[in-house]
Amino acid sequence: MFEALSDKLTSVFSRFNNKGRLTEKDVEDGLKEVRLALLEADVNFRVTREFVENVKARCVGKDILESISPGQQIVKIVHEEMTSILGNTSSKLNNNDRPPTVLMLVGLQGSGKTTTAAKLSLNMKRDGHRVVMVAADLRRPAAIDQLETLGKQLEIPVYSDRSASNPCKVALDGIAKAKALEATWVLVDTGGRLHIDEDMMDELQSIKECTEPKETLMVVDGMTGQDAIVSAQGFDNAIGLTGLIITKLDGDARGGAALSISHVTNLPIKFIGTGEKIDALEPFHPDRMASRILGMGDVLTLIERAQETFDKQQAQKLEDKIRKSAFTLEDFLEQIHQIEKMGSMGQILEMIPGFSSISRKLSAEDMDGKGLKKIEAIVYSMTPIERRNPEIIKGSRRKRIANGSGTTPYDVNQLLNQFKQMQRMMKQISSGRVPKNLTGLFR
Repeated sequence: MFEALSDKLTSVFSRFNNKGRLTEKDVEDGLKEVRLALLEADVNFRVTREFVENVKARCVGKDILESISPGQQIVKIVHEEMTSILGNTSSKLNNNDRPPTVLMLVGLQGSGKTTTAAKLSLNMKRDGHRVVMVAADLRRPAAIDQLETLGKQLEIPVYSDRSASNPCKVALDGIAKAKALEATWVLVDTGGRLHIDEDMMDELQSIKECTEPKETLMVVDGMTGQDAIVSAQGFDNAIGLTGLIITKLDGDARGGAALSISHVTNLPIKFIGTGEKIDALEPFHPDRMASRILGMGDVLTLIERAQETFDKQQAQKLEDKIRKSAFTLEDFLEQIHQIEKMGSMGQILEMIPGFSSISRKLSAEDMDGKGLKKIEAIVYSMTPIERRNPEIIKGSRRKRIANGSGTTPYDVNQLLNQFKQMQRMMKQISSGRVPKNLTGLFR
């Protein structure tokens, strides 16, 4: 996400930080580059102008330019102003005092609305809610099939009526089913079009009037850029929205829509889609997103993902092995499986402060998970004794492992070298010393 923008902003700020003192001209020259980077990232030009003017007004003061670390002060100001543009504070879902709470999903065709309904339902289920999804998109038969398939996969009830012609009746019957099941949330998936038209808005307005949703969220395709903003404004004017969900952010290296849409429409972004996997939907936090864009990482989200993924007993067992320097290739493989659950390697590195640039250098193989599959194949081709004592792997063993895993002896050797580096690093950590070069593992 925001790859090009993040790289350019990081370059500007590194020049600020390399200077002991900054002049007003230094700030102006840097902000010209920031402005150009934002426009190239497809950020709305009014938002860009306002952002740069606000940053400049705060940066050229005497207190900043004559401070001990003016570069760090400017980065802090940019982070605050970017957080403000993204929405300033996190916006949670509102629920009714008496369940079930109705949430209506709207959006153009192709935005990922039906998949998002399932992702959001899973998110709610993990938070302890009972959810019912309602297939009220009657114009696209495949939408009903898709929602039912996802519902079975996630073990979440889906209400549908293939014989119905009135989406309002389907939505109301779905709410009645949710009440009978004592559900806390009802997610109504509605029909979309390739573009906004009067018939679609009339249908959505009718569904909204009969279901009285507490939340009306528009699912926006982040890759459509400024068109997403125009669509959101059109939906908000016609039916009234309470928030936005931006999908496909992982496929958008520019990110202009995400940076502009909340500020232009005055609607909060409540969730973002970060991948194709069914659990790749996360609550939107403006301050955390600003940190990611500026290359400062997102440690809080990383911790939350780790807490969801890692078993406490496994974590304690791993910690004991690290302290005793007993970390084996079997443990290494187990950690890879845990990391896969958290997301792609690129996504994880973007959340670690200072590591976002490393994710840019990873090969496509590493980014899409094939690199991890190769490691897995190599380790599985070893005997239990070899996994626990990799130092015994010499020429003939290395060749046998390569043949068994469909790789080359060079690949096997590279993995063993990486593992040795990891063992050395863990010994340093367990003895209280910080490794000098953490990036060696990712070369």
